[in-house]
Amino acid sequence: MTRVLKIRDLTLRDGQQSSFATRMTQQQIDRVLPFYRDAGFYAMEVWGGAVPDSVMRYLSENPWDRLEKIKAVVGDASKLTALSRGRNLFGYNPYPDSVIDGFCRNAIESGLGIMRIFDALNDVDNVRSTVKYVKQYGGIADCAVCYTIDPHFTAAEKIKARMKGKKLPSKVFTNEYFLHKARQMEDLGADMITIKDMSGLIPPARVASLMRLFKERLSVPIDFHTHCTPGYGLGSVLSAIVHGADIVDTNIWYFAGGPAAPPVELIYIFCRKLGIGLEIDMEAVEKINGELFYIRRELEQFDVVKKFPEKFSPLRDSLPPEIDAQFDRAIDAARKNDEAALLAACHAIEAHFGFPPPNELVKKAEIPGGMYTNMVAQLKQLKSEHILEKAMELIPKVRLDAGLPSLVTPTSQIVGSQAVNCAIDQMNGKPMYSNVSNQFVNLVKGEYGKTPVPVDPDFRMKITGVREETPYDTSKYQMQPNPELPECGGVKLAENEKERLLLELFPMVAKDYLARIKKERCKQTSGEVASPADEVKGGKAKAKITGQVVEAPMPGRIFEILVKEGDKVEAGQDVLVLEAMKMENSIASPFPGTVRQVLVEVGENVPGNAPLVEIG
Repeated sequence: MTRVLKIRDLTLRDGQQSSFATRMTQQQIDRVLPFYRDAGFYAMEVWGGAVPDSVMRYLSENPWDRLEKIKAVVGDASKLTALSRGRNLFGYNPYPDSVIDGFCRNAIESGLGIMRIFDALNDVDNVRSTVKYVKQYGGIADCAVCYTIDPHFTAAEKIKARMKGKKLPSKVFTNEYFLHKARQMEDLGADMITIKDMSGLIPPARVASLMRLFKERLSVPIDFHTHCTPGYGLGSVLSAIVHGADIVDTNIWYFAGGPAAPPVELIYIFCRKLGIGLEIDMEAVEKINGELFYIRRELEQFDVVKKFPEKFSPLRDSLPPEIDAQFDRAIDAARKNDEAALLAACHAIEAHFGFPPPNELVKKAEIPGGMYTNMVAQLKQLKSEHILEKAMELIPKVRLDAGLPSLVTPTSQIVGSQAVNCAIDQMNGKPMYSNVSNQFVNLVKGEYGKTPVPVDPDFRMKITGVREETPYDTSKYQMQPNPELPECGGVKLAENEKERLLLELFPMVAKDYLARIKKERCKQTSGEVASPADEVKGGKAKAKITGQVVEAPMPGRIFEILVKEGDKVEAGQDVLVLEAMKMENSIASPFPGTVRQVLVEVGENVPGNAPLVEIG
């Protein structure tokens, strides 16, 4: 009997998120859905990740509508998949079971078939509730083990650690570590296990050993997920197939390669040569790709690669003999576990078709491509691009100090942003960790779960004020306020459970989105237009400023104001929370006194050095 490989298509979620900043509109997605219905992929990842946030923030669209509209067209032809962060769902905070329950129920009722559940710390307790509720409501629980690597320490770093009496961690992320996590997830009730390599850092030889181990020791199907950024992607997917993967993740041609997953068209050629069936309609895939060509042109301003691969159809175009031979060489090398030959052949194939070459900077830095581009964008916003090298250099130290979390959302963002903060601290002549985000504090404290290696109690004390690990207490969770909108006849900001869930998971973004659509709905008859949500304000004084001013250390958005006029404050007391670099940063007053004026409002975007609070 011919072996069949299942394909999970990532184009409409991870593909567009990796390459086009998650800017596909519903209208663009609608253009390809009839072809997807005919293509018959095993699964289509269409939701989760950055999609719900981005469609509200940038497109003014309803995330629930997106899921439901896709389901209405695709039906049962493919299982719809979403990505969630376990107890964190889509946000940066742990949520109680009541929120997780409501989210899973509504997602499955809206058409979701598979929930891919991961935790950035690989803390299995953090995926427990989502697995429970996904299965309870009839969904498939796909538990992902996040692949990551051990830090490399220079000889100088090892000597310095010994001199300080500190022991650097030995190898943590072994094959046995990943297998142990997978078996724990299987015991929880996982219906499948994904080896999730969000950074593209897993080389083919490691894939071969892990895949064989998982197939021998686990009884559920194994999926393999990776990215092409550092140059391992295509070779690693082929290695996964040769060594027994049940499912692999791919994108369609014009949305594939580079920061995204490998193209399904090349996997189709490999499988044809291997005698493996795919059970997808490549004619329909070709029609999807034809439309993606024009959609990619429409997304040009968000295109991180800026270079289209050569036009190619595996159904109609013949391979040049030398490239056809490279496919055979790659298969032979994968079978022999000859990593160098496999990568050479795959790089030759990708170069022939015009896919991006390996990103050597990301490969050397050993961080996710998205994490790197986030840091570049953040430093440009701060007008501090010159400290990029220093921030990159600090990532391993910050990661180790925080307990060696995997570099995947949200911990990649938390660690990356903190490395930027530390680099800025050093640039300004301050000690490292002079400025820490609330999320970094919570990570070190233990609120995100158990880190792969324990955090040094002295460091925890320095950052959080407590020595002992302190898990998140869900009993203290407070639901987001849901005010009435007087200008809209007193309707609630969130009028139903799905809108309430958006407000819980994306407090700032959903608040703006829901207020905007409600006000636009109310103002349609008058022709008024709501003011832009991203207008930069800040520093509006009601009276002449004569006292001392607390300023914004970086550009950001006012998340919460903690004081009011007339309040007494001490030096070092937090006066507001600034959302910057996707992190919440508590801003303290450097001086004592009385609050004379609060110069900003919640939701305002402010530039760096903007006056925030006047203290007299």
